[in-house]
Amino acid sequence: MIENGSNKNASNKQLLLQYASIGSQLLAGLIITVFAGKWIDEKLHFSFPILIWLLPLVFLVGMILKAVRDTSKNKNG
Repeated sequence: MIENGSNKNASNKQLLLQYASIGSQLLAGLIITVFAGKWIDEKLHFSFPILIWLLPLVFLVGMILKAVRDTSKNKNG
């Protein structure tokens, strides 16, 4: 019985670390893409800041697709 509870705690800690990792990747990616979009918009002298919107949007779509693929994998092999 104690061994089963220990495995459950380890599993919960692993899930917590996995979600924390995803959250930090999302935050870092958004910060990088916003600043990269701003920098590119300034260098190309666009009248409307299109890349400051487009790059984070592309990043978010990519992260959502990655999350869907990761969660829908066959767990049996």
